[in-house]
Amino acid sequence: MMQRADNRPPYARIAAHYREKIVSGELPAGVLLPSIKTLSSEWGVATATVEKALRTLREEQLVRGIHGVGTEVVGTPIPLSSGAQRHDRGLSTGSSWGTGERSDSHEGAVVPAPSDVAAAMGIGVGEKVIRRSRVYRDGHGVVAHSTSWIPAEYAQAVPALVRSERIKGGTSLGLIARSTGRHAVRRRDETAARIATADDLRLLELPPDTTAAVLVLHSKFVDAQGRLIEYGVDVGAPGRTRKDVSEISS
Repeated sequence: MMQRADNRPPYARIAAHYREKIVSGELPAGVLLPSIKTLSSEWGVATATVEKALRTLREEQLVRGIHGVGTEVVGTPIPLSSGAQRHDRGLSTGSSWGTGERSDSHEGAVVPAPSDVAAAMGIGVGEKVIRRSRVYRDGHGVVAHSTSWIPAEYAQAVPALVRSERIKGGTSLGLIARSTGRHAVRRRDETAARIATADDLRLLELPPDTTAAVLVLHSKFVDAQGRLIEYGVDVGAPGRTRKDVSEISS
């Protein structure tokens, strides 16, 4: 299979290389990264490029600079991705998985829309809707329980959406776009915190007497005509940290 070209700038490739090693645990807390001069030689880039890569890792709180010593790995906060981030990841890599993640417990079916989903999707309570769910895990355990609510009209055009198995070759949005020509062109993201409900605890595989706060991430994806294609709800496991990193141009 043809490999996707890596068109990221050199500093981003260096940062990504060490980010993956830190997140996977290959580089544990306390380890020193190679010196700027060594990295410059190994990667064949200017020291300024290495410094920008290390600055990126420091901003993500993965490493810290120690004067006179070097750059030390400080470990990683246990991550939590939003549905929007998983969508972006799916577009760029073909998979919604983050580094070190996997997913299981994939389910797909046409079900009556519960009241909160009906309100979010602008349909009547009890109307038919496709429900796809899965559990994301990494080396720390459950990352999130993720549910995609999709208009029932796609069940016939895209039968894979109602199968209880992982969608292969991309995401549900990608499959819908390829099968129907309807592409998501806009999304709206919302994040809310709440004390975990009994349903949250069940979905996150936690004991029923657990008291914990969770993040609930909502994403709506619509096409060029403003029609809803997918409504995603991710319930993040307690103790997870959601982070956004953006490039800012002057």
